[in-house]
Amino acid sequence: MEEKDQSALGSSPGGDSERRLDDRERARRGQRAATIAAELSVQNVAAVALTWVDTSGITRTKGVPVRRLQEAATWGVGMSPVFDTFLLDDTIVSGRYAGGPVGDLRLHPVLSRLVPMAGMAGWAWAPAERFTQEGTEHPLDARGLLRREVERLAAQGWSIRTAFEVEWALSEGGGEDFTPACGGPAYGMTRIAELSDYLRDLLRALDATGVSVAQIHPEYAAGQMELSVAAEDPIGAADTLVLVRETIRSVSFQHDLVASFSPKVLADAVGNGQHVHMSLWRDDPVKGTAVNAMAGGDGPCGMTRAGEAFTAGILERLPALLALGSPSVASYLRLIPSHWAGVFACWGHENREAALRFVTGPQGLRSHAANFEVKCFDGAANPYLALAGLLAAGRAGLGAEAVLPEPVDVDPASLSEAERAERGITPLPSSLRESLAAFEADPVLREAFGDEVIDTVGVVRRGEIGLFDGVAPEEIAAATRWRH
Repeated sequence: MEEKDQSALGSSPGGDSERRLDDRERARRGQRAATIAAELSVQNVAAVALTWVDTSGITRTKGVPVRRLQEAATWGVGMSPVFDTFLLDDTIVSGRYAGGPVGDLRLHPVLSRLVPMAGMAGWAWAPAERFTQEGTEHPLDARGLLRREVERLAAQGWSIRTAFEVEWALSEGGGEDFTPACGGPAYGMTRIAELSDYLRDLLRALDATGVSVAQIHPEYAAGQMELSVAAEDPIGAADTLVLVRETIRSVSFQHDLVASFSPKVLADAVGNGQHVHMSLWRDDPVKGTAVNAMAGGDGPCGMTRAGEAFTAGILERLPALLALGSPSVASYLRLIPSHWAGVFACWGHENREAALRFVTGPQGLRSHAANFEVKCFDGAANPYLALAGLLAAGRAGLGAEAVLPEPVDVDPASLSEAERAERGITPLPSSLRESLAAFEADPVLREAFGDEVIDTVGVVRRGEIGLFDGVAPEEIAAATRWRH
């Protein structure tokens, strides 16, 4: 559960609540941290890793000894804001609002999510919220941005359940090259047999940290695996994704393996996606429970009118949302037709070639299971930014009472250009430059994110575009392989 915020509230220019750490809230956090620190010491935990995800999608961290957890929770841990403009190779660019050597902010652990790391003996983990030195939420804190979007939907009576699918490729040993850690056929039981000890230890580690794994299986590419987790609220889902990936990484190291979450590990192989499953819910006072708007209606595939509008809002803005969900130059090496990457801006019932796949679930579970899957997102995404963009687009769809086009029941690539044009099926952007232009021009995302976030995302994306300008796909894949 997301920790209740007891801080004083002010008003931001956009009218949303602005969190402030007052003396009472600092004392409450410090007291809670002191209790947790005592429990961690008994468990032989020496330090807590505080993580946040930067604009390039890389998880950054600062660690504190357990004895300093109370101070960190009360006053935060200093960190330069310059990390908002780091590129994936750790070079730094500067924009209007971020970049450069001047300034500082404070990392505050989210104590409700703090947990010992089962794959890293002696360490615990907590996502960090970023505040200014004056105690206000930092304007470029992606977790705070997502929280505000959740609150905007909640003010209209809606909640979201979401989960990520995590794909990763395993390589033997160290070094810069990729050597698949298993050689069995795609989706084959042989791969489970080859990596049974590793996968067993991974599942046990995730269970020990409270992660509810739904399923795990070999994927298509050499050495590739996939893991799905249970749905939760958007902030919780993004936090869980970070925890899952860092657990995968650490357990892999324990087995002399290296995990890559890059969208393109090898230029000529299938890449890693990071698909998002999402459903829209509303409390029903008659039933006394929340009801899934993606089922039980008279709209397409049983959606309610609101469920359709929310989904249509996201479909309409997918070209712009790619700058958040497929944010690397390497992402566009993955977006290839007929590779289940969802490269056409269309939707379909259980259509794995549509950018939005609608999932009804089995008969008898549809009221709970119905959701849509965003297939065009990948592991280079900052999950907080990606989900914030999806919620803003869905909220705009609700406000406009948007309507979905006709569903697509074939691989769009199998249609001629004329047939696609007749059915209104358009390809998604084929480059980061193209998706960034759509992102910066989108009024809904600019209103939701604010100029500071829009400008910083643009600066970082253009920095990566320049970094790989004229570089061959094989070199792009190699340079990106071990960064996420």
